[in-house]
Amino acid sequence: MPDANFQTIRVEVEGPVCSIFLNKPPLNIIDFTMIQELRSALEQIDGNSGTRAIVLRGAGEKGFSAGVSVQDHTPERVASMIPAFDDLFRLLLRTEKVTIAAVHGFCLGGGFELVQACDLVLATDNAQFGQPEIKLGQLAPIGVILLPQLVGYRKATELLLTGVSISAQDAQSLGLVNRVAPPGEFPQAVEKLLGEITSQSASILRLTKRALRFTGVLDFHKAIKKTEDFFFDSVLPTEDAKEGIFAFLEKRAPHWAHS
Repeated sequence: MPDANFQTIRVEVEGPVCSIFLNKPPLNIIDFTMIQELRSALEQIDGNSGTRAIVLRGAGEKGFSAGVSVQDHTPERVASMIPAFDDLFRLLLRTEKVTIAAVHGFCLGGGFELVQACDLVLATDNAQFGQPEIKLGQLAPIGVILLPQLVGYRKATELLLTGVSISAQDAQSLGLVNRVAPPGEFPQAVEKLLGEITSQSASILRLTKRALRFTGVLDFHKAIKKTEDFFFDSVLPTEDAKEGIFAFLEKRAPHWAHS
């Protein structure tokens, strides 16, 4: 089972279910350390034949995650962060364990991208989902690949180009969320779904996930390197990409060079 000495995540094992908590409340910001720890945990869980399902959760009462650390988007850090972040998604999409995101409260940016990469998604009825990277002069590298597959080109374009957030109910109607429950009933809803999954044949669960990869997930592995190169070659060198990050860190409105 995964190392218990993680700094930014918490792993809990109950029978065939392994829960990974993003454990930096109240915002559960995904920094470089968390990315590395998530990768390590997934690698270890993937090698455990007794685990059938992995549940991603956010610690604390406020939300799942507000996204990737803005500080890790600064020029001196982003060259290390983006490849590590992309590798995390390669692991998440490669595993033959059933992956479930249990989302409460806010789910934004890189947190929303983690959810998009999961097989199944449950949300509290007060959850909010969004890709606000455009407001920081940034690109959502995973979102531009996965969102169009999940909701279609038109709606994905709207979400990515406006940075607006949507409710759990709207996310469910778009097919981003499987089930919605009130906060007080959410733990039972998660347990119900887990029971439905873990009662199935372990081998057939693995084979069904393998068959699902014959479709859109295969395209992700082809697209991610191209998107990563595009981010570093075309997006990151722009003045507006730098301005968006520093404006956020300095708590002021950005002044776009190309408005």
